[in-house]
Amino acid sequence: MIIKIDNKTFYASDCGQGVDLNKNTIVFLHGSGLSHIVWSLSEQYFSNKNFNVLSIDLPGHGNSDGPCLESIEEIADWLEKVFDKLNLNKVILVGHSQGCLEALEYSHKYKKRLDKIVFIGGSYKMPVHQDLINLAENGDSDAVKLMMKWGYEGSKKFIGGNPIERIIQSPRDIKEILAVDLNACNNYLNGKVAAEDISCPSLFIFGELDKMVNIEIGKKFSQMVKNSSQHIINCGHMIMIENAFEMREKISEFLK
Repeated sequence: MIIKIDNKTFYASDCGQGVDLNKNTIVFLHGSGLSHIVWSLSEQYFSNKNFNVLSIDLPGHGNSDGPCLESIEEIADWLEKVFDKLNLNKVILVGHSQGCLEALEYSHKYKKRLDKIVFIGGSYKMPVHQDLINLAENGDSDAVKLMMKWGYEGSKKFIGGNPIERIIQSPRDIKEILAVDLNACNNYLNGKVAAEDISCPSLFIFGELDKMVNIEIGKKFSQMVKNSSQHIINCGHMIMIENAFEMREKISEFLK
């Protein structure tokens, strides 16, 4: 799906179904430097369960026009423009990693549109290791190697290659996309206030072996949120790729 806002073109994968305003809409929010591709194992599954599905490429990511937005607050405001353009209500936000911060800030500013939220591998604050920021700002491919090292539990082989390497391919991608996203995460300070303000039902899914988001901080995040539940999966940070099947089942139960 192509969405035009402020004379720019943005992309969201919709399983070829468009948006039926009689259905609830699941909006998938990708993590730092990534794109809608990371949700490929989940889109059709939920489309078949009678939801609208939108896997959004943020500005500057995937097939969307740039530049990247430099703060979580700006991204939340941009999401509201998208949802307003599409006339969406009863939105279910599903965020991964940085996408959790975006869902969190959006819920704080624009809660009237929200039905439920799913936070995957995230927290209310996400400080980024300075070594990773430095590598990314220099366009160094070692930034991607570090993300893969910290992002997956153990050594995993992927058909067609690791999805992170497939998405973040060039020094430009690292410097102009990944570095901007990492700084946005690092600079976001409104998480505690926003978490305590959430009023809709929320599900938290954590990877027990996650090296990028400490599970204890994640649990603290879930305890801040009223009307929330949590589930822990035996995997690393990239939950929707490492263990998509269990993740989908838990989200499906939550949405019933």
